[in-house]
Amino acid sequence: MSVFRSRPALRWLVPSAAAVVVIGGGAAAGTIVASADPSLPERSAAQLLVDLQNAKVDGLSGTIVQSADLGLPKIQGITDGASADAGLVSLIAGSNTARVWYAGEDRARLALVGTGGETDVIRNGSDVWLWQSEGNKATHLKVPAEAGKKPQALPTGVPTTPQDAADAALAAIDDSTKVTTTGAAKVADRDAYELVLSPKATESLVGQVRLAIDAEKHIPLRVDVYAKNATSPAIRVAFTQISFETPDAQQFAFNPPPGAKVTESNVGQLEKDAEKAAKEHDKALPPAGASSSDGPKVIGEGWASILTAKLPAESSSASSSSSSEAQGLLGMLPEASGAWGKGRIFSGSLFSVLLTDDGRVFAGAVAPESLYAAAAKK
Repeated sequence: MSVFRSRPALRWLVPSAAAVVVIGGGAAAGTIVASADPSLPERSAAQLLVDLQNAKVDGLSGTIVQSADLGLPKIQGITDGASADAGLVSLIAGSNTARVWYAGEDRARLALVGTGGETDVIRNGSDVWLWQSEGNKATHLKVPAEAGKKPQALPTGVPTTPQDAADAALAAIDDSTKVTTTGAAKVADRDAYELVLSPKATESLVGQVRLAIDAEKHIPLRVDVYAKNATSPAIRVAFTQISFETPDAQQFAFNPPPGAKVTESNVGQLEKDAEKAAKEHDKALPPAGASSSDGPKVIGEGWASILTAKLPAESSSASSSSSSEAQGLLGMLPEASGAWGKGRIFSGSLFSVLLTDDGRVFAGAVAPESLYAAAAKK
């Protein structure tokens, strides 16, 4: 769907001609069709990709539930007993519920409801509000007309809508991905087709990514990420209720509650700050063609790729208490050793991270053994 998007949904996705090539790594997409319920016409995987690309709705409202079980070990202060606002905790802790309303690309609202309160992002014409019930804080900014329709998102650290999750999954479509269909599904009491993305790399911990696509409106209703050989999803983002009636304009009118602390922000300044940060980041990167032993590198390709980098040396200005706390948390991770040396390993059903004693880090959607092999190739 085009909710919170400044473009038609997934319009960057491969056009129909190219879609035929990526389905099954070059297989004839027309021969791979959804074994749909008799009430649904058959749709090939290539047709479903085009459906996603061209999906457009004028309005909707609904409830979304995001849940995750990444199979991570309980480590005090990291995955257990940490603040609920921590990015990692929000990714792995049970489930999160959100309400969405959409009435055009300049009228959208997303409300995330958690144990700590509610966080809303509201776009109403040129007005954008971020409101947090905890602390009764609101941030307001004006979007210039020439800025166009900009996407809005909640800072939760995880996909907050099926569209967000679908964007991330579909970005992985290349010749390392097998794309098929598998029957029909019922999501939020609506008929849907299922599109399945499967990594070809046997080293990947990801087994499948399944997208349930509304049979009529062609938007993602549910996205499931399965670990290899798993029968239940490690991550699910799905509508539990949805209506395609355009919400009343009152849903997008926001007035700060009494006593709210309101901060006025300037879009132009935010854009300048982002541009400055991007330039500073580019300066820090090595020139094209140059090699750097410390800079981030990608080993391998596709779903089995591994990101590696040299951890920065501790700054002399860093507080000793922060350093001690970090070392204490790392010390809780399981020890690992091999021909590559010694270190600590942090792994779950979908990813692994290796921190070596000589200051290197390796991470990927692969098993620890793949990281050990990469670490051994100095």
